[in-house]
This record gives sequence, structure tokens and C-alpha cells, in this order.
Amino acid sequence: MVVPVGESVTLRQTVAYAVREAVSGDGADGGDDGEPTVHFVAPVAWHDIGDVGVGVREETEELLERVAVWAREDGDDDLAVETAIIGAGEYLFGPDDYARVIADYAADVGGDRVVVDPEYSPGGNVPILRPMEAALAERGLVVEEAPVDRPTRRGRLLRGGGAAQFATLFGISFLFYQLLGGFSGKQFDLVTGVASATLVAAMLHRITFTDRLRLRTLGRQLVRLVAYVPYLLYEIVLSNLQVAYVVLHPSLPIEPRTTEVRSALWGGMPLTLLANSITLTPGTLTVRVRGRRMVVHTLIPAAREGLFDGALERAVRFVFYGRPALAAATPRERGDARIVEDEDDADAEGETVVTGAPGGDAE
Repeated sequence: MVVPVGESVTLRQTVAYAVREAVSGDGADGGDDGEPTVHFVAPVAWHDIGDVGVGVREETEELLERVAVWAREDGDDDLAVETAIIGAGEYLFGPDDYARVIADYAADVGGDRVVVDPEYSPGGNVPILRPMEAALAERGLVVEEAPVDRPTRRGRLLRGGGAAQFATLFGISFLFYQLLGGFSGKQFDLVTGVASATLVAAMLHRITFTDRLRLRTLGRQLVRLVAYVPYLLYEIVLSNLQVAYVVLHPSLPIEPRTTEVRSALWGGMPLTLLANSITLTPGTLTVRVRGRRMVVHTLIPAAREGLFDGALERAVRFVFYGRPALAAATPRERGDARIVEDEDDADAEGETVVTGAPGGDAE
């Protein structure tokens, strides 16, 4: 099975559908050891003939990495996930060009089925998806659009809720209510907690979660979250000792700096957990989060080095994406960490001077 991918509002659903089809044994070609294999490919649309721009390649590789993480999370141990950038050495223009490179890749891996995201737009704003599907079918491939729930044009607020959403929000609300009451165990607190949690879940379960919850995925994440808590406590204690040493040192060797880190996380919940974990760790404070970019104030060099080494980021990736996500490069290795100088060091035109983090590129 070959799945061409690109940024779209239904990409996540398309990945989940392709994985379900592969795991069920319907349409996925086997790998070298006979295991079902799904190939996610990204035809590169904007490039110079014969080479791919660095920015386009990096963005495409990040997209494929994200898709692979989703696929492994939704699949099982017997599913093989392959990703590739295709068409990088050619000039892709019309639907026939995209269909040709996809069909060539399918022929190379022995695939005969293509699952397409209905919102996939390989030509940017140019509507070439339908002609591309027709061209793929002419080349003998079985072409199928993934059955996804497309958002309305006005971005509706309410989504189809379910028992999992209701139960999850009820549990969170009830525990939070009991936490505020000090877990007294009194009958009044229990009854009012149930009543409040039921009201909150009934009113908000259709708008609180961005997607329908998958119980198996949620269960895995909760187990990994339990394992994450002791690690976070260890980091907090270690950072406390480092900050205490600096504060008690006669020369007070602090080096406050504002830093910017581009995390390898996607979605509001993973970013929220990482941002709050950074703030809970003494010596670092998350000032602002915009998309995947976080502005963090660091007090001492050790805290800054830890941030650039990405230990907390890797741990949060483990919570939401599983063990394979631990192998991700650090922000320093990716060049996604930098130090933002103080305004006093700005140049004559008033622009903030930014220096590259150790191991990263200067900007």
C-alpha cells in the first residue's frame, strides 16, 4: 500500500485508515519477512530542477517523521512503516507528473494499491487531485480515497462525541474537584463532585478533544505518563540542587538568557506537557509558545544545556509517541535551539541579535 501525504486537515485520519487496512491484511504488501508494509511518500512540489531546497526538504522530512510516529502508534509490532521523499530530482508540474512518480515508487516496492487523502493537494491551490487519481488508475493501480470526516468550511465548534470522551472528561473533572477539596472522602464532596463532573462532561465532551479518543492509544499514553512522573521529579530535584549551588555560591555565577527552542512535538497536549514540565524545573521558565516554537528563560548555563540537549522533550515524545520516538535528534543536533540576546545587544537598527546555540546554526 502506498499513501501519498501532504499537510491537510484530514491527514491524521488518512494515516489511521491506512494503518487499519494494513493491520487487517487488506491491501498492504509484505516486506522482506512477510510483514504488512505501508509506504508513506511525499512528492516534493516546490524545488529547483535536480535538487530540493533545504527548507522544503526539512519540512517534508518532519512531515514524514510525524506520519511515521502516528502510524506506529496506531499499528502493532507486525506492521512495517516506510517513508520516502519522491520526485526530488525532477520538476513536478501537472497531475501526470505526480502520478508518474507515485506509480514508479509503487512499482519499485511491489505495491498495487494507493490510498489518497481526500484533502491532499499536491499542487498547492491547483486542484489536480482528481486528475492525478485518474492517471494513477490508468497505470493499473487500485486507487481509493480514505473515508474521512471532513471539517466544514466554517470550522464547526461541535464534533461527534462518544463514550470515551465523556468518561475521560468526567474522570478528569471529578479528580480535579476532589483535589481542590483535599480528597476528604466526605459524602458531600463525593456527591457534589459527581454532579459537577457530570455537568462538565455533558456540556463540554464534544468540544474538549480535537479527535475521537482511541482507548488503546490512550491507555498506552497513560501508562507511559505514570513512568514519566518519576523522571520529571528527578529532573526537578536535580535542577533544584544546581540552582541552590549557584545561589549559595559567593560569586553568584548566574547567566540569565532568553532562548528559543523548536520542539519535535505536534498537538496541543504534548506541547502543553512539555511547556509546563520546563516551567516546573527550576532554572527554566516557559515564557511563550507559538506553534512548535517555545521561548524559554534560562537562569544558569546547566539549565540551558539541559534544554538544548532535549531530555524533557524526548521524555514527552515517549509519553505520546512510544519507544521509537526516543531516537529523535536533540534540539541542538537539529539546529532548533538558539539564544536570543538582550535588547541592549541589538544592532543599530533596533533588530534583536540572535546567536546560534552550541551545535546549531547562527541566525
